[in-house]
Parts: sequence; C-alpha cells; structure tokens
Amino acid sequence: MTNLTAGGRTNHEDAFTKALDLFDPASTNEKILVMFTDGFTTQGGDPTPITTAAKAAGVIIYVIGLSGNGGIDEQALKDWASDPDSAYVAITPDDEKLEDLFEDLAQNISKPGAKNIVITDEIDDCFKIVSVNTPTKGTASLLNSQTVEWKIAELGVKESEGASLEFTVEHVGPCSGSLEVNSDISYDDDDNNVVTFPSPFIQVDCGTTICPEGCPDPVEVTIEGCEDVVEYDAGELGLDSPGRILQLDVTIKNVCPDRRVALAVILNEVDDENNEHRRGLKTITVPAHYRQTCTDIKVRCIRFVLPEDLDVSGDSDAICNKRNFKVRFIAHYIDNEFECCCDDDPV
Repeated sequence: MTNLTAGGRTNHEDAFTKALDLFDPASTNEKILVMFTDGFTTQGGDPTPITTAAKAAGVIIYVIGLSGNGGIDEQALKDWASDPDSAYVAITPDDEKLEDLFEDLAQNISKPGAKNIVITDEIDDCFKIVSVNTPTKGTASLLNSQTVEWKIAELGVKESEGASLEFTVEHVGPCSGSLEVNSDISYDDDDNNVVTFPSPFIQVDCGTTICPEGCPDPVEVTIEGCEDVVEYDAGELGLDSPGRILQLDVTIKNVCPDRRVALAVILNEVDDENNEHRRGLKTITVPAHYRQTCTDIKVRCIRFVLPEDLDVSGDSDAICNKRNFKVRFIAHYIDNEFECCCDDDPV
C-alpha cells in the first residue's frame, strides 16, 4: 500500500516524467497518458518540452481540466495535450460530467479505431488526378479529375494499424511556384472521430515561353439587343495567291541566366530531285531570363507564309499538294564577355 499526501504544490514536469517512465520502450502497444490537473504549475520547470517530445514519439496525451481554487489554465492544457484540442482536452466543472467523460475516455482507449471511414480528397485546380493506386486497405475511386474518394470498412478496431493511398497528379494551367496540392480533405466515420491530414506543397516551374510574333489584332463586332443578323464591313483584304502558314516551335536547351540568345530559322522547300529552294529566314532575339540556374527556353509561334504558286513538291496545277521542307536552327549567345585586345588609344 502507498500513502499519498497533498501538500498544495504541483510539479507537472516531474509528473509527466514519472508517467512516461512507466511505459515499456520495447512494447508495440499504443501508449496513452491521461493527466488530471488545473494546469497551474507551482513547482518545477515547464513540462511543455517533455510533452512535445512524448507526442513526437507517438504517445497520446489526454488532459482533463479539474478546476481548483484558482480556476483552470486552459492554454496549458492545450499545449500539453495531443491535437486536436477538441478531441484530447476536456474541462469538467462537476462530478456528473466527469463520470460521462470517464466513460467516453475509456471507450476511446479500449476501442481504438473507426468503422465505415470515408475520406474525400479534392485537389487544387492547378492539378488533375491521372492515376490512383490500390490502397493498402479499403477501396479508392475517382469522383472526377480532381476528387478521389477512399472508403475503409474498419481500421484499428482489433489492433493498431495504419493505411495508405497513393495517387498521381499532373500540373495543369498557368499557375507556378510553391503550390498546395490539396484544396480540401473531408473525413467521416461512424464514431465521429476527428482526423487531421498533412497538406503537401509542390514546387512548380513552368519555364519561360517566348512568342516573337503576336496574334493579329482582332476586329470588334457588337450585337445589340435582340438583333438576329449583323452586317459589318471589315474593309478590303487583298489576296495575290492561295497559301499556307507553317508555324514552328523550338526549345533552346540550358540557357544560362542574364544572357540573350540570337536565334535564326532557315526554311527551304525540297523538290522531287532533293534540291532545296529558299522559302524564308527568321532572326529572333530571345530575351534574357533571370532564374537562379540555366533553364530550357521554349520559343513559340515562328510563322512562315508559303504561297501556293511557289510549290515545287508536285503538280503545279493542283491545290493543297503535299509539300516537303527542311528547317535549320542556329542559336548563339549575344552577351559574351568583351575586352579590348589593344593597349593603344583609339584614333
């Protein structure tokens, strides 16, 4: 038999230390600690570092607030207990509520786990789900391209266990930088458990896109009210010969920061005897980028106009023949270091 005496002093640091020493480090059983206190420390040091380390090691801490003469320090209870506070911190102002709390607490400790779990994960608009792996427990299904639903019949009811689900997302849209993948995660089960999930971030670098040629200026046309037909004179447009427009995109690899690039594009048409005929030359200055490291630069919308009367690939009297071309690209840095090689003053 052990005799206990109350001296009016509270040393939470020593209390948590002695309680944690009772756990067997070799045991794989779940470790749960319940502290009854008003939260006011009158002796010893701050117990927060001890409870923080214990929670990080997997110990679950419930803190029950019992009001003393000076009330209750609720913030201290929240600092020591596991998260969320709504599940692991309770204030009991009277004996009746304390008995109810004991019943709930005993049920949670003796019957861990949950039944009929439904987890719905909705990802941000910057991403779409491209594949979902089979979870380690339960089933998962796609509700749409941005929402996955995971159902588990029961988890941790008979023994301590976990479950995991992996799915792959693809970046879409113009958003870049540090992006939060999840837009919303909801959790539900038969026991109304409260669960928190990590929120991962992904660093997205969309690269640099250069468009040397802009789109044609649009002509604005307005339909007023309930008009069914609108006539609009867009002016005169001359057409000397039918033709086609060839648009090219090219990626320049490993362009270093703070360096402009001169890009030349040479287009030749090839006849049946493999002779080449000049069809166009484009020279483009690619602006410098200011990223930390060398990066790929994509140059888009390099356009060549190809009149049909220059067709050398087939029957000159036919329209829309198959036409064969060869394209050559030349790229060099413009901003190279320069130093004078003569000591004489310039004349």
